[in-house]
Formats: sequence, structure tokens, C-alpha cells
Amino acid sequence: MAKYAVKRVALGFLTLFIVATLTFFLMQAVPGGPFVAEKAMSAEAIAAQEAKYGLDKPLHVQYWNYMKNAAHFDFGQCIKQQGRSVAEIITTKFPASAKLALCAVAVALCVGIPVGCIAAYHRGKWLDNCIILFATCGIAVPSFVTATLLLYFLSSKLQLLPSIGLDGPLNYIMPVIALAFYPTAYIARLMRSSLLDVMGQDYMRTAKAKGVSGFKTLFKHALRNAILPVVTYVGPMLAQLLTGSFVVEKIFTVPGLGREFVSAISNRDYTMIMGTTIFLASLVIIANVLVDILYKFIDPRIKLK
Repeated sequence: MAKYAVKRVALGFLTLFIVATLTFFLMQAVPGGPFVAEKAMSAEAIAAQEAKYGLDKPLHVQYWNYMKNAAHFDFGQCIKQQGRSVAEIITTKFPASAKLALCAVAVALCVGIPVGCIAAYHRGKWLDNCIILFATCGIAVPSFVTATLLLYFLSSKLQLLPSIGLDGPLNYIMPVIALAFYPTAYIARLMRSSLLDVMGQDYMRTAKAKGVSGFKTLFKHALRNAILPVVTYVGPMLAQLLTGSFVVEKIFTVPGLGREFVSAISNRDYTMIMGTTIFLASLVIIANVLVDILYKFIDPRIKLK
């Protein structure tokens, strides 16, 4: 277990290095710069600003300096927000995004797993067909469409829920639903298909032959083995919710990291783009490593090498 964890952590650092390197050079390859859009600035002022942030140096020197500072958790100063560091902005803005993502994960798991189990238990019946229809719609509809529909009906027309910010519990309802709709539907379908496969195994038929009720065999014997594909999906799901929340945050005016990331791309804020990319990539890698290790505790038969 320890050897496997060390190996995965080492691979995680390598992956993070590759992501940071690709992001840096692809970002620099795009025409333009953070000061080009500033029409009021003279050529001398732009040159002074580039010298201030080290953008006047050769590309390989910029890369070396940035990676050296990033290794010490110094992501530099934000170009567009004078006097604020990238680390300070991430620390301030990320909690709002994390709350939304974690609430969406909890909703997706707490709703998707039972719904998938119910669909498998009632296979071929009207309830199963309704759940499949719901899951298909949830997978097909993007989160920004769901967010727009919720905003139009629940906030604009019916005026039941607030549409801006995260000032109270009611403010979380629409953004969380918009984020959790797709993963809930996907987990429901994944859980249903996995359970149906497990229920066809020999040990399940033996349990039924011994007189164990279908409901008990489903939730006591089959669920533990059938849930492994869902655990596999948790890592990518977390990554999807953290990055997918950017558009949802923009729609509901949530003061999270997503708005800063989108603004950084629009403004060519190089340090902010690099800092948020490295930070989010680190979260994705950590989530995937934890999920892989969690396999061992769910199914002791799995060997981690």
C-alpha cells in the first residue's frame, strides 16, 4: 500500500509538471499579451509593465523563473489586480467554489446511487423506464442550460429563489442543482448497469436460492461490489464539478474562483492563468490518488502494485 501510494504521488508530481509546462508555452504562443488591450498605454508604459513582471525576458528565462518560484508556492503577483498575489486570490475565492462542488458531489452520490439501485431492482418496469428517461435527459443537457432554465423559472418567473451570490442557504439551491444534475444522472445509469451485472453472478443466484429476499441481496450483497465503478467516477466527477462550476458561477454571479479564471483568460493575465491551472490540476491529481487507494478498503481482493 505504502509503495503504491509513493509511486502514485511521484506520478502525480510528474503529471503536474507536464500540465504546468504545456500551459505555460501554449499560453505564451497565443498572440497578444496582458497589456495589448490597454489602449491608453503608450509603448513605453507597456515596456515598463512587461519589465515589472519579467515579461521582457527570453521565454526560457521566464519559464525557469516561474517554475522555480512555483516550486516554493510563489505564483507571482496578479497582473490585472494590482497589489494582490495569485495565492491570495485563490485562497480568498476558492472556498465558494469548493462549497458548491462539494454540495454537488454530495447530492450526486446521495441521489444517484439510490436511484440507480431502485432502477435495477425494478428492472423493466415503469419506474425503471422513468429513471432511464431522467438519466438520459440529465446526461444530454449541459449544466449551463440547466442553470439558465432554473434561473428563468424559479427566480425570474416564480420568484422562489434568489439568483445572485451565496448569501444564504437558499442561494445554493439552483447552482447546486445545475452542477449536480449531470453527475446524478450519470451515476444512476452507472449504478443500474453495474448492479444488473453483479446480480447475474453465481453468488447472487446462490443467495436467492437460499431464500434471501431480493431487496436484501441487492443492498447487502450486491451493492458493495457494484459501487466500484461509481468510486472510479468520483475523481473525474470532482474535477468536472470544479471546472464546470466556472460557467455556473458566471450565471449565478457567485464570487468563486471560476469568475477569476474566466476573467484571467479574457485579460491574458498570465500569472493568474498559471496559478489557477496548477492549483486545479493538483486537486484533480489528489482526488484520483485518493480514489485509487480507496479501492483497497472497499474491496480487499484488489491488489495495489
